[in-house]
Amino acid sequence: MKATVDRDTCIGCGLCESVCPEVFEMGSDDIAKVITEVIVPANEACALEAQDECPVSAIHVD
Repeated sequence: MKATVDRDTCIGCGLCESVCPEVFEMGSDDIAKVITEVIVPANEACALEAQDECPVSAIHVD
């Protein structure tokens, strides 16, 4: 699995980082970014939760 963040849509709320810090972090510009190229199985559930919980649907996991 891989994750992407639509940087134009992200509002910088930080929810993804709080739900799944192994995959997401807030950049210096307060926009979320993916910090791992491939999501390991142990982190798949939290990455999908971050996708589902994102208030502006800026996260895509596939």
